[in-house]
Amino acid sequence: MEEPCPPQPHPVDQRPAWGALLLLGAQHVLVMYTGSIAVPLLFGAATHLSHATVTLLIDADLLVAGVVTLLQSVGVGRVLGVRLPIVAGAGFSAVSPMILIAQQYGMAAVYGAMLAGGVFGVLVAAPFARLVRYFPPLVGGTVITVIGLSLLGVGTQMVAGDDPSAPGYAAPVRLLLAGGVLALIVVVMRLSRGFLGQVAVLVGLVAGTVAAVLLGQAHFSEAAGASWAGLPEPFHFGAPHFPVAAVVSMCVVMLVIFTESTASMLAVAEMTDRSLTTGDLARGLAADGLSGVLGAVMNSFPDTVFGENLGLVEMTRVRSRWVTAVAGALLIVLGCVPRLGSLVAMLPDPVVGAAALVMFAMVAGVGIRILRHVDFEGTSNLLIVAVSLVAGMVPVTAPHIYDRLPAGARIVFGSAITCTAVCAFGLNLLFNHVPRRRTAP
Repeated sequence: MEEPCPPQPHPVDQRPAWGALLLLGAQHVLVMYTGSIAVPLLFGAATHLSHATVTLLIDADLLVAGVVTLLQSVGVGRVLGVRLPIVAGAGFSAVSPMILIAQQYGMAAVYGAMLAGGVFGVLVAAPFARLVRYFPPLVGGTVITVIGLSLLGVGTQMVAGDDPSAPGYAAPVRLLLAGGVLALIVVVMRLSRGFLGQVAVLVGLVAGTVAAVLLGQAHFSEAAGASWAGLPEPFHFGAPHFPVAAVVSMCVVMLVIFTESTASMLAVAEMTDRSLTTGDLARGLAADGLSGVLGAVMNSFPDTVFGENLGLVEMTRVRSRWVTAVAGALLIVLGCVPRLGSLVAMLPDPVVGAAALVMFAMVAGVGIRILRHVDFEGTSNLLIVAVSLVAGMVPVTAPHIYDRLPAGARIVFGSAITCTAVCAFGLNLLFNHVPRRRTAP
């Protein structure tokens, strides 16, 4: 009598051979690398940080992303990690509020507010997972759309320059570089399928950098002084400060990140045919909150689930969470090589700005795609989207409109993402969850 075969583990829990694990993990790193390093590059440019400091931010960003990716893929008991094949990286939703806080209060306040926001995220992860019905596609789609739209100006500034009175502002060579990178990304995505299409942005960055070197617009000599191995310095900007308005803003950002990550985790659970319980979601969100704490200590950024890697899971149908665990380990290794971060920090601004414009536009497109699932017939949902978009885009189209408000109010209202999140969440509660009074006949 033949013995019954032991049950096979779920595809999410299966481990490919080591050679395949390494290659597939490296592919995930290549797909998310451009988006991940874009955040410290954009933040460094907007806050006028030195090349050495931007290098530190890149190393810390990769290191924290690797740690959080490992936690999300492997998990820690019943405390952290959703245990799905996802890759975490610095989210764009935190960039604008962090820039505003840096301009108003300084860098120590940026990381103090992030530390408080991270602790807040860890504490509210479980309650948020139970209240996910209050963050439907109506709220998430609107917020994600504004994230993309509000950051387009930052990418444009990198292309043209940040001082319109400077002689080199919007110089033809800068516009030529940016236009060439944009065109190459479009061509690669149109003509290529599979892996090459997934790394089209990386191809554009490499080709644009080579062109910039040939045109004399890029120099990498300073990178030679960076060491090959080392860890980012904790609390590089000094003891953290905790201005109330900045802390409130970063707590709202953490809720925005939770909204993004929740949608992504639900999507990857559907892709992999893995049921996602409230406990699973709470552990995944707690890891996002922990990224804020780690980011504050190591001078990095809060992490979220990267949509590019979800697309890679859908395309390759490789559902093993051990593949993304290897990707996390590779990111940690990259974060401990300062010379690599130094090289990346010296990429020409027009080249990075052009690539960033593509990614920001894609983020806005994802938000619009999510809004397609919203029922607009016979509801107030169109009004909610419209008013929330207005609230978010006002500080983008009129950057100085809130200059006469108190400093704390400028931090909250001056961020397009924060305004949109608060407005969309509040209006959704008002119109779709608060019962209306019936008038007497």
